[in-house]
Amino acid sequence: MRIILRSLAALLAGIALIALLGIGGFLAISYHYGRGLPDYQALATYEPPVVTRVHAGDGSLIAEYATEKRVFVPIDVIPALVKEAFLSAEDKNFYSHPGIDLFGIARASLQNLAQVGQNRRPVGASTITQQVAKNFLLTNEVSIERKIKEALISLRIERALSKDRILELYLNEIYLGFGSYGVGAAALNYFNKSLDELTPGEAAYLAALPKAPNNYHPYRQAAAAKVRRDWVLDRMVEEGFITQQEAIADQAKPLGVRPASETRVVEAGFFAEEVRRQLYDRYGEKGLYRGGLSVRATLDSKLQTIADKALREGMVRYDRRHGYRGPIAKIDLAKVDVAGGDWQSKLAAVTVPAALAPWKLAVVLQVTNDHARIGLEGGGEGAIAFEQMRWARPWAKEQHVGAPPKSPGDVLAVGDVIAVAEAEGKAAWSLQQIPDVNGALIALDPHTGRVLAMSGGYSYAASQFNRATQALRQTGSSFKPFVYTAALDSGFTPSSLVLDAPFVMDQGPGLGLWKPGNYANDFLGPSTLRTGIEKSRNLMTVRLAQTIGMDKVAAYAKKFGIIDNLDPVLSMSLGAGETTLLRMATGYAMFVNGGKRITPSLIDRIQDRHGKTIYRHDARACAACGEGADVNRLPVLPDTREQVEDPRTAYQMVSMLQGVVQRGTGIRIASLGKTLAGKTGTTNDYTDAWFMGFSPDLVVGTYIGFDNPKTLGKDETGSSVAVPIFRDFMEAALKDQPNIPFRIPPGISLVRVNPNNGQLASASERGTILEAFKPGTEPTGRDSVLDGSGADPLAASTGPLRTIGGSSSGLGAGGLY
Repeated sequence: MRIILRSLAALLAGIALIALLGIGGFLAISYHYGRGLPDYQALATYEPPVVTRVHAGDGSLIAEYATEKRVFVPIDVIPALVKEAFLSAEDKNFYSHPGIDLFGIARASLQNLAQVGQNRRPVGASTITQQVAKNFLLTNEVSIERKIKEALISLRIERALSKDRILELYLNEIYLGFGSYGVGAAALNYFNKSLDELTPGEAAYLAALPKAPNNYHPYRQAAAAKVRRDWVLDRMVEEGFITQQEAIADQAKPLGVRPASETRVVEAGFFAEEVRRQLYDRYGEKGLYRGGLSVRATLDSKLQTIADKALREGMVRYDRRHGYRGPIAKIDLAKVDVAGGDWQSKLAAVTVPAALAPWKLAVVLQVTNDHARIGLEGGGEGAIAFEQMRWARPWAKEQHVGAPPKSPGDVLAVGDVIAVAEAEGKAAWSLQQIPDVNGALIALDPHTGRVLAMSGGYSYAASQFNRATQALRQTGSSFKPFVYTAALDSGFTPSSLVLDAPFVMDQGPGLGLWKPGNYANDFLGPSTLRTGIEKSRNLMTVRLAQTIGMDKVAAYAKKFGIIDNLDPVLSMSLGAGETTLLRMATGYAMFVNGGKRITPSLIDRIQDRHGKTIYRHDARACAACGEGADVNRLPVLPDTREQVEDPRTAYQMVSMLQGVVQRGTGIRIASLGKTLAGKTGTTNDYTDAWFMGFSPDLVVGTYIGFDNPKTLGKDETGSSVAVPIFRDFMEAALKDQPNIPFRIPPGISLVRVNPNNGQLASASERGTILEAFKPGTEPTGRDSVLDGSGADPLAASTGPLRTIGGSSSGLGAGGLY
């Protein structure tokens, strides 16, 4: 008995010694590998990178920005079925182990011993906690040291975080293939479903992916993927999460992958890029690409589509007027079996122009007397009738054109690679040409500054340069309204008479004479301010600017936000200064909104990943909003806009610009029958063509010009190039909208006058108008004529000036029309 007791004591002592050695070894390993481990406590507040989304006003998606496209789903929103599928596949003891699964390690060790010498990858026994440790804090290195560190960090994580928090991090961080980070994105990308719509089989397939998504690709590795999915379903049955019948039913089905349907996306590349730059400037790269911002933009999807269409079609119309510049490329088909389709590989080798869409690339296979037979990219053939290429006169320098073609052979040759569009008729196509010219169109709300549409060029794919916000262009006569506004504030009225006659200014020693002229080289004599703006009379504008002083004109250009530092020389009164289309549209908005300053904005509101509003463009306080508000009464918000112009003067300018559409250079717009106003602009040598216009609630501006400035061609003015684009846009934008008049502010007297001489008129006279006057400035007789001599009491001459007889010599340096 004593021997037995001594033996038992020795055994217990040995066990104790082994335990002490084990504990000591564990402590030694923990101390050795535990030094310098990453800070696991950061996981308590960790927020994974989430996609930033930009939405239009109607909710349509404009753009997404992310390094990892992830939809973060809180753990209490993730359905139990999804959690159970991943626990079955990855860590059935997750809610009971302390971070490492000793039984799992033993099982994996035995399996690895059995595979010694078989050149197979060792089987792991990582728990979900260990995977979180590895994914967040360690590397993918396969080594004993990394596994030890992983285990140590896992034990610490389990003490610091709840099981649900650990599972939440895991399910939202893991990469599951198909560009899916986290289970929320994976459900959308694989099955076009939200998590709560998944079937057991679909949840099981997602749970099969964490180890190696490419090994279970639904298309390339479909068989292996189904086997793995079925295994997960079996594991879910074993754990009691689903019934055997449910598993058998889903195992009999294919994977059923249905990629996410096309999200309704607004094509607005220029607008989206402008928003991206603003977000980057405000929140930096991390905030933009990882912050999960929700951005509500000002974009109106319908107006953006209309803007892109109107601008593109306007540029195509202009481009066609100036001839055909030849094929995109040439293919030698001399030794090619055209009938056998050998041309297809040759055409496929041609680089497709970035701006080609929505047209197609084609190669000319045969030319006859009345058509050209073509081969289309992607296969197939068609024909272009001569009528569909009759426009293609040969292009010449300075935008001139040659003689009209008489047959298809005058335009096309075999081997020409061309752009084509579908025409009416079976296999019928038309010859197209990507415009060489460019331009921009912008539409904004004049009351708030919200940019509703922005088209910064013919093709965002071809050029990301935004001509609406980045291009500095001379404005031509579209600047004149700001000169006339300054004159109205200086005591002139719309009926004041200004001499329209030749004008010469001595520019100083060695500089010669500056002799601006009118577009048609004619003179109307004494004419009203209204006539001056409606007919865009350069000589009248120069006399006005000379009289009120260019310093004042420069001040008005700054006040309206057009040009901050306008050089105070007379040529600037005709639009020689440079600015952007956005700034011009903002300035015009201040006419129609009654002289209130607005700040153009592309963003209404920004929310962070938690839904908290962190930016709002409209910062006005609303005491009647929020909880307890009367839902039956609209809250009254204060008007905090700065009054930068007398609303009466602003309306006088609106009325005069309405005359531009009714009787002046914008008369092509009058056929719409809508309340519209605006001003054309054309620069020297027909380099830029503008039209800035508005309705009572919408400002639209457009310009056309070459990126490397050169002539648009003789007589290509704002009226012929830009006005049709504005007209097309407004026709579609205002369709089915009520036609409301411009709002008249208090303090305006409407008096019937003769628009040609500004004198009072009776209702029985033909061609009279109701002119807008400030009280006390109504005409009482024939006004004196401002002739530029300095004799007028309003005159403030700033330089030598004289009027001369004879014809004008045209525009000198800096002159525009």
